[in-house]
Amino acid sequence: MDLLEYQGKQLFARSGVSVPDGEPARDVETAVAAADRIGYPCVIKAQVLIGGRGKAGGIKVAKNAGEARAHAEAIIGMDISGPHGEGPFRVGEVWVEGASEIDAEYYASIILDRSAKKPLAILSRMGGMNVEEIADKDPDALVKRHIEPAAGLSLDDARQLAVDAQIDEDVVESLAETMVKLYEAFGSNDATLIEVNPLIVTSARTIVALDAKVTVDNSALYRQEELSAIEDEPQDEQERMAKQKGLTYVKLDGDIGILGNGAGLCMSTLDVVANAGGAPANFLDAGGGSKADAIVDALEVITSDPKVKAVLFNIFGGITRCDEVAGGIIEAYRRVDINVPLVVRLDGTNSEQGLGMLAESDLGNLHVEKTMLGAAEAVVDLAGKG
Repeated sequence: MDLLEYQGKQLFARSGVSVPDGEPARDVETAVAAADRIGYPCVIKAQVLIGGRGKAGGIKVAKNAGEARAHAEAIIGMDISGPHGEGPFRVGEVWVEGASEIDAEYYASIILDRSAKKPLAILSRMGGMNVEEIADKDPDALVKRHIEPAAGLSLDDARQLAVDAQIDEDVVESLAETMVKLYEAFGSNDATLIEVNPLIVTSARTIVALDAKVTVDNSALYRQEELSAIEDEPQDEQERMAKQKGLTYVKLDGDIGILGNGAGLCMSTLDVVANAGGAPANFLDAGGGSKADAIVDALEVITSDPKVKAVLFNIFGGITRCDEVAGGIIEAYRRVDINVPLVVRLDGTNSEQGLGMLAESDLGNLHVEKTMLGAAEAVVDLAGKG
C-alpha cells in the first residue's frame, strides 16, 4: 500500500523524524482555513501518488490568504501526469504546510532489497527534483549500505553513511539520528520503501523531511491497525473503475490493452506482446470463470484509457466457457463505445461456438487469431497504425 505524502509524514513524526507542521484539505475553504492557522508563507501541495508534482504545477507557495485560495482552487481537481507517463491522476486532496527555509537538499531512502534479503539504506548530498538525473550521471553520488536485520541501523553506522556521502560536517550527527529514526519507521511499520526527497537542512541547520514516499507491505497490514484503516483508494481513473467492478487491474505505461482469464495467462500475454515489439497498457485478469458481465466491465475499463490504441483479448477456456466470453464481447459492443481494434484469441471449452457467435455478429474492427503469438503480432501491428 502506498501512502500519500502527508500520511507518510505523520508516520515519520511518530518515529521522531522532524517534519513541517501541516494539515490536509479536500476543499478550497478548508485549505484556506488551514493556511490561516499555519501562517504565511505556506505551501499548497497536491496529494497524488506520483513524483514530479512541482514541475506539473501541483506545489505552490502562498504568501497570503488570497494566494492560498487561488492555489487551492487551481490544484484541487487538477489532473497530474507522472514523469514517466503515469496517469493522469486527479487531485482530490492537498496538504497545507508551513514554508521552510532551505540551506541544502539531500536524498535519503531505505528500501527492501529482495535480492539481498536485507534493507538497503541510500543517502546522497544531492537531492531535489532532478535526483534521478544525478543518479544516472554520477552513480557514486548515492552512497548505499545494506543493513543486517538482526542488528538494525546503529548510530555509528548511520554516522559513517553520512560521512561517506560527504554531508556537511555540522549536520552529520543530526542526519545520522534522522536515518536511525527512518529505519525505525521502516521496520515498525512493515514498510518496503521509505524515501525522503528532499531531506533538507534548514537555515537553523536542522534536518527536516520535506517530502515522504512510503510503501507498506500489504500482507502485513493485519498487524498494522492504524495503517490498515487508511482508505486505499486508487487515484488512477481506470484503477478506480476496476476496483468498483471487482476486477484485478494494474495500470502500465504502454498502448496495448490486455485482457485474459487467469493471472498466469495474463502474465504470459504481457511477455508475448513485449517480445512482439509492443508495450502493454495494463494487466487485467477477468477471472478463471469469466461471465459475460465481467467481460463487459473489463472492456469498459480498458477502452476508457485514452492511451490504448488496440486491445488483445486472450482467453483459454477451462472453467471459462468461450461462448460465454463471446457473448460478453458482443454485449460490450452494444453497451460500450469500442473505437479501437480488438484482437481475440479464444481456445478451449466451447471455443468453436464462441468463434461462430463472433463471426455471425460481424462486429466492426474485431480480428480473430488462432494462436497467442499470432494475436500478439496482430495487435502490435494494429496499435502501430492507430
